Amino acid sequence: MLLSEWHPQYAVQLTWPHYNTDWAAMLNEIIDVYVEMAAEIVKREHLIIVAPQPQVALSDITAVYPDIDTSRIHLLQAETNDTWARDHGPLTIQYENGRRVLLDFKFNGWGDKFEAALDNAIPRHIHASGLLSADYEDHTDFVLEGGSIESDGCGTIFTTRCCLMAPHRNQPLTEAEIASELCRRLNAERVIFLDVEPLEGDDTDGHIDTMVRICPDDTIIYVAHPRIRAAVESLRTIGGKPYRLIEVPQPDTLLDEEGVAMPATYANYLIINGAVLVPTYNQPDNDRIALEAISQAFPDREIVGIDCRAIIKQHGSLHCCTMQLY
Repeated sequence: MLLSEWHPQYAVQLTWPHYNTDWAAMLNEIIDVYVEMAAEIVKREHLIIVAPQPQVALSDITAVYPDIDTSRIHLLQAETNDTWARDHGPLTIQYENGRRVLLDFKFNGWGDKFEAALDNAIPRHIHASGLLSADYEDHTDFVLEGGSIESDGCGTIFTTRCCLMAPHRNQPLTEAEIASELCRRLNAERVIFLDVEPLEGDDTDGHIDTMVRICPDDTIIYVAHPRIRAAVESLRTIGGKPYRLIEVPQPDTLLDEEGVAMPATYANYLIINGAVLVPTYNQPDNDRIALEAISQAFPDREIVGIDCRAIIKQHGSLHCCTMQLY
C-alpha cells in the first residue's frame, strides 16, 4: 500500500530553484526559504537535492549553516523545469513482505498547463542513483501528482474530484475507472473522492494537500470552510468509525503584485521524522492558531513554522516543494 507520510522516512527530496525556473526574478528570496527547509530536514534525516548544478545548492546551504551535517545531503544532477517535488517525485508503496517500490507516474504540468518533460524524468534519475533501496515501476501511462492524493497507510486513498476529473489528466476514464486504477497501482482498498472546490489562485485544480490532510490515529486536518467541512464530517474509516476532525484557519487573503489572490494554506505542511514543518505567512494570530491545531494531531513531534510568503508567490507552499522518500 502507499505509505503514509508519518511512516519513518529515509530522506526528503528538494528540487532546487535556479535561473531557468519561474523563480528567476526572486531567486535569492526563494533560496533563503529552501535553505531553511533543508536545515530543518537535515537535523532529522537525509536530504536529496535535485538540480542541474547541485553543488551550487550545497554552497547555498553551507554559506548559512557552515556546521550542517553534509554527510546527510545527497546531490543528484538532473535538468529540471521547476521545483515542485511533490508532484514530480516518486511515490512509495510497501508490500506485506517489506518490499518497497518507487512508482513513477506521469507529471504533465497539472493538465498540460506548463512544460514538465524534464521534471517527469526525475523519478528515474532518483532510482538510478541507488540512494534508495527500492524497486522501480513505470506508471507513466497514468497522470498522477503526489499533491493530489493522501494515504492513511492502511489502504485508503483520499483525493478530490475537482483535481482527478479535471481536463488533460486521464480522460476519457470515468471516476470509477480512475478509482480502480488507483487501487490497482497503489495497492489500495478504496478511494475516497472529496467534493470540494480549488482554493482561489490554485493552478493544480484542487490538490487535496491544500485543503485536507490525513493524520495518525484516524485524524483529519481540514481548512476552515463550510464545503470542506461538509466533505469530511461524514467520512468513516474502513472499520466504520468517524474520523477525529481538527480545523485549521484560512490565512487572510494574500495578493500577488497584480492583485490576484494566492492559494495560501496551513494544510500544506510536511511531516518528517520527529517534526512537522508548517507554512506560516506573517499573520501572528492565524499562524499561532494553525501551529497549535496541527500540534494536536502530532503531539509527539516538534512543530516548526517556516515563513512561506516567498513560495506562495508561485502559487504553492511548503508541502508542494518536497517529497518524502523511504
